[in-house]
Amino acid sequence: MRKILLSFILMVAAIFSYAQTFTKGDTLRGMLTPLRTCYDVQYYDLDVKVDIANKYLSGSTLFKFKATQSFSRLQFDLFENMQVDAVVYHGDTLPFTREFNAVFVDFKSPITSGAMDSFKVCYQGTPIAAKLPPWDGGLVWRTDKNGDPFVGVACEGIGASLWWPNKDHLSDEPDSMMIRVTVPKGLTDVSNGRLRQTVEVDSAWTRFDWFVANPINNYNVTVNIAKYAHFHDIHLNTTGDTLDLDYYVLPYNLEKAKLHFVQAKPMMKCFEQYMGNYPFYEDGFKLVETPYLGMEHQGAIAYGNNYKSGYNGADYSRIGLKFDYIIIHETGHEWWGNNVSMKDIADMWIHEGFCTYSEAIYVECMFGYDTAMAYVNAKKPSIDNEEPIIGIYNVNHEGAGDMYNKGMLMLNTLRSVVNDDKLWWDIIRGIQQEFGKKTTTTEEIVVYINQRTNQDLTYFFDQYLRYRNIPEFEYQLTKKKKKLTLRYRWVADVKDFRMPIKVLVAPSKYEFINPTTEWQETILNYKKTADFSVAENLFYVRVVEVQ
Repeated sequence: MRKILLSFILMVAAIFSYAQTFTKGDTLRGMLTPLRTCYDVQYYDLDVKVDIANKYLSGSTLFKFKATQSFSRLQFDLFENMQVDAVVYHGDTLPFTREFNAVFVDFKSPITSGAMDSFKVCYQGTPIAAKLPPWDGGLVWRTDKNGDPFVGVACEGIGASLWWPNKDHLSDEPDSMMIRVTVPKGLTDVSNGRLRQTVEVDSAWTRFDWFVANPINNYNVTVNIAKYAHFHDIHLNTTGDTLDLDYYVLPYNLEKAKLHFVQAKPMMKCFEQYMGNYPFYEDGFKLVETPYLGMEHQGAIAYGNNYKSGYNGADYSRIGLKFDYIIIHETGHEWWGNNVSMKDIADMWIHEGFCTYSEAIYVECMFGYDTAMAYVNAKKPSIDNEEPIIGIYNVNHEGAGDMYNKGMLMLNTLRSVVNDDKLWWDIIRGIQQEFGKKTTTTEEIVVYINQRTNQDLTYFFDQYLRYRNIPEFEYQLTKKKKKLTLRYRWVADVKDFRMPIKVLVAPSKYEFINPTTEWQETILNYKKTADFSVAENLFYVRVVEVQ
């Protein structure tokens, strides 16, 4: 116990050593303290009434949990602008206190380790309204062009506890969940999972009960409220399993959607071929039209790209490809983010780097390898390399936005380093199998890849993820007795950086060399220094000639 306490104290000290950046509120939000690790959420039953006219929520969350140790106090989370009406345990109300967005509950007698138990939180309030969703968090209160309500939520990063009570830490996903949403009569709510029932509460309100049969992270829990039209299709995979494809769109976009969403079936086929079967067959797959651009809400992808190709009509591919970026990217998150999920938001690259790489997977499947390489390399100018991709742990701090495109280029580089496509795609599918439907860390992903490749690639991930700089390939060319000599080395933040790289060694012939941070030499089989090149389309590095 003393060792655990010492580790906890050291973590807190490390966090506050950063220059005045983080507050106690950030720590309460981002750290796994004993008041959070003492219980493991197995199941949520969220029951919320959405009063659209007053932009007001009221309802409850039932927490079913397993005690991982004996305790008499725990923390759950709900934003301080939302009111906790009561915490109910076996019919009794429990005392609680609040600090920032954390709520601390005291039990009258200890919960014993291993016990399965539950409590309910009753709440209400006016949640934060998103100003620029999905980039800021909150409820999205809009109307469609007919003047009917058009409501959604986006809360990645800021946290699901801005609108419903939960243990708001990414490490703890419930095994399953019920989402009951009561809305004004005449409207439809679309949430995650399967619709269990629709209940006419009274003449003014209708409740939609959705059940999620798989683990789900809190920020993926969603409500989408509108006068939706619905249509359905199926995807049949290579093993004969049938996946329901459901589409919920505004009625005046129905015919347009039927034409536009045909992209979903070939996309699903491509993703399953390269990454493994869709992870949530039990819950089905939905595209749901939303009043904001998009979000990877599990099994209910938020779609707001206006039925255009690219990024709301802009050529996001940068090489002229015509596909809907939001459909492809947000669905990629079903594998990366929703199935394989980070424990701490500092490791968000696991979601966004791999998911952005899934765009390249889609392009390779649909348009070929060379086009995919052009797609990947077209993203280089958008990378800043100003901050590390990995953020600061335990304070709900994500890393640099480079995690998207730099993450994709890093993975494309790693594919070249592995230099065995059968192994590479086995690794991609293997990560889905090894870490699917649970949360993971950078360290666990790196250990897995090291084991599968039988190489220690820790140096590689450390350089690309933990430092802002990309590795620099320094070289000199000299002629000696009509022979061209290449002198080369790596300049990197990681001392033992030693990534192999392909260079032109003979006319039209690229081969691997194995630079380290020490100078080495090799003879090239051509004479003109101007002919030298590095396979920069396969490796994301900076190439510098030293005079």
